[in-house]
Amino acid sequence: MGNVTTAFTTRASRRSMLKGGTALGIGALGLGSLTREMTFAQDETQLEVFSWWTSPGEAPALQALFDAYSAAYPDVEIVNAAVSGGAGVNAIAVLQTRLQGNEPPDSWQTHIGRELIDQYVVPGYTQPITDIYESEGWTDVMPAGLVEQATWESEQYSIPVGVHRGNGFWYNKEVMEANGIEVGDTLSFDQFFEAAETLKAAGIPGISLAMKDTFAGAQTFENTLLGVVGPEKYDQLFKGEVSWDDDGVRQAAETYARMLDYVNDDFSALSWDQATAMIIEGTAGFNSMGDWAYGEVVAKDAVDKIGWVNHPGTDGSFVLVVDSFTLPVGAPHTENATNWLKVLGSKEAQEAFNPLKGSIPARTDVDRSLFSDYHQWSMDSFAKDALVPSCAHGQASSPAFKQAFYDAAVAFVTDRDVDTYIMALNDAAALDVEETE
Repeated sequence: MGNVTTAFTTRASRRSMLKGGTALGIGALGLGSLTREMTFAQDETQLEVFSWWTSPGEAPALQALFDAYSAAYPDVEIVNAAVSGGAGVNAIAVLQTRLQGNEPPDSWQTHIGRELIDQYVVPGYTQPITDIYESEGWTDVMPAGLVEQATWESEQYSIPVGVHRGNGFWYNKEVMEANGIEVGDTLSFDQFFEAAETLKAAGIPGISLAMKDTFAGAQTFENTLLGVVGPEKYDQLFKGEVSWDDDGVRQAAETYARMLDYVNDDFSALSWDQATAMIIEGTAGFNSMGDWAYGEVVAKDAVDKIGWVNHPGTDGSFVLVVDSFTLPVGAPHTENATNWLKVLGSKEAQEAFNPLKGSIPARTDVDRSLFSDYHQWSMDSFAKDALVPSCAHGQASSPAFKQAFYDAAVAFVTDRDVDTYIMALNDAAALDVEETE
């Protein structure tokens, strides 16, 4: 796993760190000392937790974490500050405004990797929690690669609570059977297109897509890119070692354009969970989505109806989307926030949370018998397959490149102009290099 993590933190420059300190208006160290003094005498009866988990599958999983915390600290009132919007597209903007105004919540959700480091650690918004890692023994029960992605300059800054697989391809078993389509243990692009043609003849979209949240188009492309170029070149692209005008990227864009011929007409109006609901309801064939989709399946009691396979061409790879929580500089209720993180890193909380969320625990010592067939499959894949980071969810790239990745995908889903798409990605990568040098 280490081979995909080494570039994440090193590309965040000292120049960026200085910019972050300036943006705060006070040195991060000085601000941390000041706010710790301020919070010492504050009311410790609340805990405000910020996330974007509001869908039918996400909210019960978040509640499981709240329940675990309340069982240990029943006198603390939990304030759920969740903001709706897939992949945090709305929540991240709200959070940034709060942080710039020096009004942080007690803890917030973020993806480890570049999102955590570039957006929150380097600008000085988060405190290190290395001492909690040591006191709770987390490095002994979590893969080193995950810990590395939560680390900046030898200090840990967030605790992973769940590991999502980004390259899931979900389907309704009844729809496939009714149309004579057999889905095996793997799925090639040719097999997908053959199935999509069959479904199209039956008046059924071959793949459900949702662009209201914007991330879904970018995620579907990154999965297609992985399926075409393989994990090694995929990793090299996001590290800047291979140009975005590579022939493999062009082939991936052309393949994606062909896939778009089979999407639902109302894609621009749907949120990601509504696109997943189309699979559950049997009104579309496949849905390329991370396994938070499985949380929707569980919430709607549809486990027996839904099958899964890797996104076409990505067998042998696992796209990492790892959720974690932070300890902010200036957390209003520091003691409660610290205890929150300790609960999240516990075996019990991760065993309660992940079966509902669709993810697998970050801890390796959990009781596997508590998890579904899907989770068992995902755990096995996590242990043996190539682990690659998601750009659509902020782990593989800088925040600026991620936004450009989103914008390019939004345009491409509409115009399907391969040349313009590749040019946009290439230009964004060049600007990203300039900003991090």
